[in-house]
Amino acid sequence: MIRFRFSAMAVVSILYIFSVCAGPISAAPYAAMVIDARTGEVLHSRNADARLHPASLTKMMTLYIAFEAVRQGEITLDTRVRISQNAANEPPSKLGLRAGQRIALRYLIRASAVKSANDAATAIGEAISGSEAAFARRMNRTAVALGMTRTNFRNAHGLTRSGHLSTARDMTTMGRRLHYDYPQYYNLFSRLSTDTSMGQVRNTNRRVLNAYRGADGIKTGYTNAAGWNLVASARRGDVRIIATVFGGRSGATRNARVMELLDMGFARAPSRAPVRTPGFPAYEEPRGPLAVSRSVRPVPRPDRSDPEQMLALSEGVADALAEAEDVGNETPLLPGTRPAPRLIAEGDPEPDAPVAANLALEATVSTSTDPNAPTEMASAEDTGARFITVTSLEPPAPRIITRDMSPTAGGWSVRVGAFNTQREAEHRLLQVAIREMSMLSAAERKIDLRSGQFEAEFSGLSEQRAELTCRRLRAQSIDCDPVSPSSG
Repeated sequence: MIRFRFSAMAVVSILYIFSVCAGPISAAPYAAMVIDARTGEVLHSRNADARLHPASLTKMMTLYIAFEAVRQGEITLDTRVRISQNAANEPPSKLGLRAGQRIALRYLIRASAVKSANDAATAIGEAISGSEAAFARRMNRTAVALGMTRTNFRNAHGLTRSGHLSTARDMTTMGRRLHYDYPQYYNLFSRLSTDTSMGQVRNTNRRVLNAYRGADGIKTGYTNAAGWNLVASARRGDVRIIATVFGGRSGATRNARVMELLDMGFARAPSRAPVRTPGFPAYEEPRGPLAVSRSVRPVPRPDRSDPEQMLALSEGVADALAEAEDVGNETPLLPGTRPAPRLIAEGDPEPDAPVAANLALEATVSTSTDPNAPTEMASAEDTGARFITVTSLEPPAPRIITRDMSPTAGGWSVRVGAFNTQREAEHRLLQVAIREMSMLSAAERKIDLRSGQFEAEFSGLSEQRAELTCRRLRAQSIDCDPVSPSSG
């Protein structure tokens, strides 16, 4: 009996000594990077170019594009985003958004930055690009422009997906670009808590923010595949250090390691150094994967009594859908401007210039170059962007009709979304028309400008067909609302 107890104790002792020396076993590889943020100089790196799962560090890119879209006038912080079923179904961490709910973009940004909410990140991507897949393509185009050479995004939130990878070097670059390209929003990342209109949420990085002198951001991340990740930034005097850790064994060990790396950075960085701000990214023209390779305007409908034409059409639906998904972003309308109205009948050639170019316009033009950057989340006008305000326009913008067909089946309509640009509305109408050709072949496609947004709808339907069409579209996670003749 004594011999057995001695042997067991010996085994336990050996295992304890081994665990102290080797540390806990981590499934995620470890990588680290430390830079002097002022110059971008690398002060320390380990496995910095290994492609690993970034987890919620992904949301740094989602937020960067959101800030970019606001700056370019594609969307505003007060735009009320309608939450899709896809966004509402995202797993935790989440804000608890409901399908069909509308919430201002500023609150989605706060929830993504502070709470790392997956549903909010997906909603941002869908609001800006129309779908999460299209937003992922924009993320990758932006990553290339920022010099993130070994990163590939597949979603807006960072949950594990095959091929969704980045590196410690690329995510350190991402953190630096957030600070220098959009300093007016950077205070978000240092908030210990924030209001999201659905209650207060706490910062996932609050332990480092509370424990490390000078820490002011940036973003945490965790999944089983990634381990515990963190990009952290701290400033002391004129020195700013950014440190990144991939594959921490726990939140506590990750935080401790990041603080050690920040200490290393402050010890190695010179007290004085020139600040080399990177400037906004220069995108190649045409705009990478978002460029349109050929016209996606609808061709004349085939003779439905001809089996060969219908067979050829059905075989081309997949290609047409893929092409429609690849429609890029047009030059956005800047705040205070109005789009040039146009009326194009099906089959007409694309005009060389908007119809409104031939109208007599009487307008007063004003510009703003106010460089003052607010500390609270600002609207696009407050970021120093130049814009044009048209104070009078004669004649008023007419109703926009993209196909000249008279309704024949009834007075009901189906509304498939409200968008910030006419191009986005046209894009959605084209997608839906291709997906539901059998239901909408005789419908009129319309775009109405209401309350600053372009509402896309199909009209000339019976009540039964409108209801059935919306059920079919919702089954494909496409927003759709039937509209009765009395409601307009």
